[in-house]
Order: sequence, then structure tokens, then C-alpha cells
Amino acid sequence: QVQLVESGGGLVQAGGSLRLSCAASGSIFSINTMGWYRQAPGKQRELVAIITSGGSTNYADSVKGRFTISRDSAKNTVYLQMNSLKPEDTAVYYCNDHNQAGDYWGQGTQVTVSS
Repeated sequence: QVQLVESGGGLVQAGGSLRLSCAASGSIFSINTMGWYRQAPGKQRELVAIITSGGSTNYADSVKGRFTISRDSAKNTVYLQMNSLKPEDTAVYYCNDHNQAGDYWGQGTQVTVSS
């Protein structure tokens, strides 16, 4: 089992920045893909960004150039730096660990961007 705990969400004005963190513990696999997903009210959960254990990244078109995903393997932590935030970025953000044992999710952290 992998436990994921997100932090760093909050309320910010449009154009502002936030940094989300996701700390992993438990049965951590060295080869995995970590990611951030988000779900806005009334919408399906969607991919925001992923990063492999080798450091390759992929982003949703809507966040390219504004968000940066990174990981610190020594700390078993993945980050999401969010700049130039827009009201449409408002959602609950979830951390995901995809490894050979399956998919694990955090409890989510709320991000609210006011206009």
C-alpha cells in the first residue's frame, strides 16, 4: 500500500501562484509515474501533469507553460508549481502514484482562484 498526502492548496487571486506537495509513504516502488489530477465541480477528473521515475514529464494543454511538475525521489515527494493561475484552475487537486501494484490516490487539496 502507498499512502499519499497532499498539501499546499488554498485561495489565491488570478495571476497568483501556489505550490502543491505530495508526500508518499508505505510500499513505495522505485519505478513509478507520479501525477497530479484535478476535478472541478460537475466535471470529470482530468490529468494535469505526470512525471516518470526517469524524469520525463507530460502536461495538459491547458496548463503548459504555467505549471511545472517535479519530484524529489530522496524525499518521496512530488511537487506542482502553479503560476499565472486562472479562475478555471479552481478544482480539487489529487496526487496519483501509478506503479506495478496499481493506482493510489491522495485525499485531495482544494485550489480556489478568484477573479
